[in-house]
Amino acid sequence: MSYMVPPGLYAIGRPTPEDPVLVTANYKMSYDIIRHTLSERNLWLLVLETYGINVWCAAGKGTFGTGEVVRRVAATGLARVVNHRRLILPILGAPGVAAHQVARRCGFSVSYAAIRAADLPEYLNNGMVTTPAMQQLTFTLYERLVLVPVELVMALKSVAIIAGVVLLLVAALGGLTAGVTVLIAYVGAVVTGTAVGPLLLPWLPGKSFSVKGVVAGLIWSGAFYLLADGPAWGIPTTIALFLALPAVSAFHTLNFTGCSTYTSRSGVKKEMRIALPAMGGALLASVVLLLAGRFL
Repeated sequence: MSYMVPPGLYAIGRPTPEDPVLVTANYKMSYDIIRHTLSERNLWLLVLETYGINVWCAAGKGTFGTGEVVRRVAATGLARVVNHRRLILPILGAPGVAAHQVARRCGFSVSYAAIRAADLPEYLNNGMVTTPAMQQLTFTLYERLVLVPVELVMALKSVAIIAGVVLLLVAALGGLTAGVTVLIAYVGAVVTGTAVGPLLLPWLPGKSFSVKGVVAGLIWSGAFYLLADGPAWGIPTTIALFLALPAVSAFHTLNFTGCSTYTSRSGVKKEMRIALPAMGGALLASVVLLLAGRFL
C-alpha cells in the first residue's frame, strides 16, 4: 500500500477555469481526506511533492514550501487551466510558504483556509473567508484515535525486523526464554509509544511528545519489571530496561509531532534534533550494561 500520490493537478468533480484551486501534500491520507470531504464540489487540487510527508511536517522541512508551490504551478501549467490567480492553502502550511514570493514568482496569490479539512466546505460556502473557529488548533481524542492505527501500520515493517533481530541475538546469548522476554518488553514499548502515549497525551507531563513518550515508557517499564520478576534480574539488567524501553516509547510517540502542533509550534525538526541523540544514547548505554552484566 502506497502512502503517496503522484504530485500534480487533480480535478474533483467537473471544475471549470473559474473554480478554486486547493493545495495539499502528496501524503495520501491528507489527499484522501480532502477528496472525500469535497467530493460533491467542483474544484482543482494541486498536490505538491512532499515525499509522502503531511503538510505540517513538510512545511517544517521546507518541502511544502515556496519553491515547490512555484515549481508545481509551472509544471502543471496551472495559469493556462484557470482564469483566476488564487491558491488556497492549509493554515499549517504557512510556516513553509512565503505568500509574497509566490505572488512575485508565479503571479498567484495565496490564501490560508483552515487547519482542518472538515472546515473547507464552510470556508468555500462563506465566500472563502476564514472564521476564528477554523484557526483553532485541536488534537482531540478522536483525532488521536484515527492516527494510532496509521502509525502502527507504518511502523509494522521496521518493528518486525528489529523484533526478529532482538529475539535472535538475545536467544543466542541468554537462551530462548530470555529472548522471548526481551521481545515482549520491546513490543510492549512500541505499543506504548504508538497507542498509549498518544491517547494519554493531555494527561502526561512535559511539553514535548518525546518527554510524554518517556513518561509512558517508564510506566510500561515499571509494569513489565513487576510482571517479569524484575527483582531477580540484577542491577545492570534493571537499569538497561529502564533506559531502553522509555527510549523506544519516546521514539514512537515522537512521530505524532508531525501530526499536530499540539505541544510545540516549533515543529518536528527542533524536537528531533534534541530528542533523537538522547534516545540513541540511552539505547547504547542499555546495550553496554546488558553486555557487561553478561560477560563481566
